[in-house]
Amino acid sequence: SSRLLPTVLVNVYSLLFSIPIGIALGIYAAIKKNKWQDSLISTSVMVFVSVPSYVYAFLVQYFLCFKLQWFPFQMKAGYDYFSWDTFVSLVPAILSLGFGTIAGLTRYVRAELTEVLTSDFLLLARTKGLSKAQATTRHALKNAMVPVVTFLTMVMAEILAGSIVIEQVFNLSGIGRLLAVSISGRDYPV
Repeated sequence: SSRLLPTVLVNVYSLLFSIPIGIALGIYAAIKKNKWQDSLISTSVMVFVSVPSYVYAFLVQYFLCFKLQWFPFQMKAGYDYFSWDTFVSLVPAILSLGFGTIAGLTRYVRAELTEVLTSDFLLLARTKGLSKAQATTRHALKNAMVPVVTFLTMVMAEILAGSIVIEQVFNLSGIGRLLAVSISGRDYPV
């Protein structure tokens, strides 16, 4: 049970970081469909989706922790998980888990919103006198977010699976690290 809190903190912070950014980028890419902004976001998303989270972990560790020295290499020792120093030491792990989630969520939101923006009921709303912004915010976003909420459950499972490796890289004493140590030590009951 002592290992549960670091894993939950990293996963929750990663979700709080990645969900708003992913949804906002997806909405922006759908609104700017077939323009250079959409192409840039879609290309970046394909690159970020293709790379596993442990590669991000090593890149974040190299650039932000070693080169720029903004963050410590590993989580601060101690049990005060809600202090500012602990949060700062968790930021590299949060970023590493969040990049892939942002990319996947951006791609999914863009696809759903693009489909809704070309539907018949949105055309009807526009012919009734609503502006493009009003039709998008009142009707399109509501209908596009229904499948996105379902997608978020898969995102939570993906982040939990990715935290196994991330906890090893950043020396977090969470459930993922316990699982990795138990597998290498052949501790079957754990």
